[in-house]
Formats: sequence, C-alpha cells, structure tokens
Amino acid sequence: MSKFLIVEDEAQLARFIELELVHEGNSVDKAEDGRTGLDMALGSDYDLILLDVMLPGINGFEVLRRLRNKKETPVILVTARDAVMDKVSGLDAGADDYITKPFAIEELLARIRVALKRKGGTAAASTRRLEISGVVMDIDRHEVSANGNPVELTNYEFELLRILMENKNIVLDRERLIGEIWGYDYDGETNVVDVYIRHLRTKIDDRYGIKLIQTIRGVGYVIKEGSNE
Repeated sequence: MSKFLIVEDEAQLARFIELELVHEGNSVDKAEDGRTGLDMALGSDYDLILLDVMLPGINGFEVLRRLRNKKETPVILVTARDAVMDKVSGLDAGADDYITKPFAIEELLARIRVALKRKGGTAAASTRRLEISGVVMDIDRHEVSANGNPVELTNYEFELLRILMENKNIVLDRERLIGEIWGYDYDGETNVVDVYIRHLRTKIDDRYGIKLIQTIRGVGYVIKEGSNE
C-alpha cells in the first residue's frame, strides 16, 4: 500500500483520483490550496504527491520549489498548462513527471507506477560510484563533480547523466532515454532529451572543458571512455 497526497483545487477531479487510488488499496490525503498542501507534504511522509500547478495561495511551482528544499518525495505535476516551457520549468524545479488535463486515468496510474518503481529502485541502484573523463558520480549521495568541482544538477539531469555513464560506449537513442527516465508511456515533446543534453553540456562540457557527451547524428547520444581530448 502506498500513501498519496493530492493537491488539487478541483474537488471533483481530486475525488475521482482519490477513489481510483483507494480502490487499488492505497491511502490518500487531499489539500485544496498550495499552502495547505505544502504543510501536509512537509509534515508527513508520502510515497508520491500529485500536484496541480494553478492553485490558490501558492502555485504548484512554488510548492515544489519549497518542498525540494526539504524532501525528495516523488511529485507528478497535474495541470492544464501544456506549453513546453511550463513542462521544462516544472521538471527543472524537481518534478518527477508532468501530465496535462484532460487525461485518461489509466495514463495517470501508469505514470504513478513508473515514478514509484523509480523510487523503489533507488536503494538497489545507489551502491556505485561512476567516473569517466574527470566526471565523478556518487549515486548514493546524489552528487556529481567535474575535475574535482561540485556540479549542481536537477533530478532529470542527474538521471540522464547516470544512464549515459552506466552505458558508456553504447549509443542510446532518444526513445530509450525517454523511456528510461520519463517512462515508456511519455507522450510529451520528443525534444526533451535534447533540452537536457544541452543543460548537461552547459554545466559540465562547456564549463570544465570536458568533451563528455557525444552526439551520434541520426541516432542518439553516447559517453565514451577516454573521450576527453
């Protein structure tokens, strides 16, 4: 059984999601405004939070920002705002996923399962230290450094870099990267991988002169051992 928090000011929608989650044997708490939702999220341990963006009091982006200062609880943003920049802003703020209204409940439940699986797999996966071309990743501590300098990464940037480093010398196409990180049912912008590759290159390759991530035109991306020349 998982424990969920729904922060949603549309009472009918919140109730509908609640019924579906309870039907599957979970427990659910609800909040109708951002401030109450933030207090509940900080005051209790939830397995996952469904967070609307357009909320009374404090909007969802701000709730997420404040939450991430204290906790790493998985968060799926649920909102009617479907602009690419809104999605990127939400993901950069630390959201684990983003679904736009209207949506099929089956899609939401699938995204929840992916987020919970990712959370559950963290402990098993977090036993390694990866190092390539001066870039060091401590998975257990969720830390990255380049040439001895700490590199601040968002959750998605970290996951993208982790997968590329774990699969060094293997070219990974965009579809696989999206599936591994955002879930195989992700139906958002296909250039989301390119956006985050640019972020990583700005923070690591460009800043520290490390030729870490290579583009294989027409295929995808790869990190090659000893590629820093």
